[in-house]
Amino acid sequence: MIDQQVSLRGGAARLPVRPRTGRFLVLAAVFVCAACGLVYELELVALASYLIGDSVTQASVVLSVMVFAMGVGSLLAKRLRCHAAVGFGLIEAALALIGGSSALVLYASFAWLGESRYPVVGFSLAIGVLIGAEIPLLMTLIQRVDRQDAGGAVADLFAADYVGALVGGLAFPFLLLPMLGQLTGALVTGAVNAAAGGALVLWVFRRDLTPRSRRLLFLVNVSVILALATATFLVDDFERAARRAVYGDQVRVAVQTGVQEVVLTGTDRDSLDLYLDGRLRVSARDAHRYHEALVHPAMNGPRARVLVLGGGDGLAAREVLRYADVRSVTVVEIDPAVTRLARTDPALSGLNEHVYRDPRVTVVGADAFTWLRADRHRYDVVVSDLPDPGVTASTKLYSAEFYGLIAEALAPGGRLVVHAGPPVARPQTFWTVEASVRAGGLAARPYRIPARPPAPASGSP
Repeated sequence: MIDQQVSLRGGAARLPVRPRTGRFLVLAAVFVCAACGLVYELELVALASYLIGDSVTQASVVLSVMVFAMGVGSLLAKRLRCHAAVGFGLIEAALALIGGSSALVLYASFAWLGESRYPVVGFSLAIGVLIGAEIPLLMTLIQRVDRQDAGGAVADLFAADYVGALVGGLAFPFLLLPMLGQLTGALVTGAVNAAAGGALVLWVFRRDLTPRSRRLLFLVNVSVILALATATFLVDDFERAARRAVYGDQVRVAVQTGVQEVVLTGTDRDSLDLYLDGRLRVSARDAHRYHEALVHPAMNGPRARVLVLGGGDGLAAREVLRYADVRSVTVVEIDPAVTRLARTDPALSGLNEHVYRDPRVTVVGADAFTWLRADRHRYDVVVSDLPDPGVTASTKLYSAEFYGLIAEALAPGGRLVVHAGPPVARPQTFWTVEASVRAGGLAARPYRIPARPPAPASGSP
């Protein structure tokens, strides 16, 4: 008992491995935990932006709250330093459970309660406090493994922490999201987090633990991993139920592409709805009003060559091809899954009147901004059928620089038409788009259509 108390108060830990190996294992745990922590952070930002919108605001809220909470966690961790091994093991189990389940809970709150703002802040606080408590406890553990000076221990810990954060930050968009998706990716990350934290404490520092503490940590970590594994097994059923709660009972297609989530509902062309990242993009009941109002005002004049930016659903191109003297239509759509659905889905292809079978239509899979920089053709009409200007991710597609590129692509006498958002509900957005069109070197003629849904646009002759 005397030896154990000496160890807990800062003496060298009694390890089952050599000190150098123990130090390496602690730093490896720091690396894994840092990677998992950044994945939780990015997951919150991504899901908050998807569910609430305005990615700049959501990123600011999540990051600022988490940084503040990390400071709080560091202060609270001082009380656990005399029981660093047990404290770290419990903190990692809690972080794995909360961080791993955060995406599920946020999506559930959005689907069934219609509110995600408060859960986002709550998870940011909880995860931030737990992440902030890691480093002080790890600092205590690594000094007891290898009695190096405090400066060297801090340098090693932060190096492992930063490299782990780099790996986690790169793994999230390039590995977890494409291969597993948001929900499963978070659950798998939680399981890895629990396994790494539990293994470090229950093996490397097991001699510092009382039998009761070892049993507690083993049961807690096994329970967390089993809970996350069970949720992973049931996640497909959860997603289907959540989609029915959000989109109704007639969801026919739901795919997560490399760009966005694409959902099709409705059984035929008269009841079809197309959602992109949770936002209604096409409704068969009103699609003709929006696309007629968007396209036809710009078609008064030369119109042999037409460029459609966005509009992968084919509905803008459908309206363009109502003019027999149109010789070519180029559709630039960033997400090939949307154009693929527009070609193959019976309801959507029926709604766009099989426009992609027309030999005059050419589809380009590219980002509109990047593609315009390289394109050297000239067009009589440019139709900007892009995501709503209120969506932060589409900001560059409503910038003066973007309209400057379009001005260079217009033939003499060419016209641009662009959806600018509702002038009554969001007047600042509408007039900002109008000002950006003028700043891009085009003369702007704003107009609005008093129909449902409102389809205001800013055009340039």
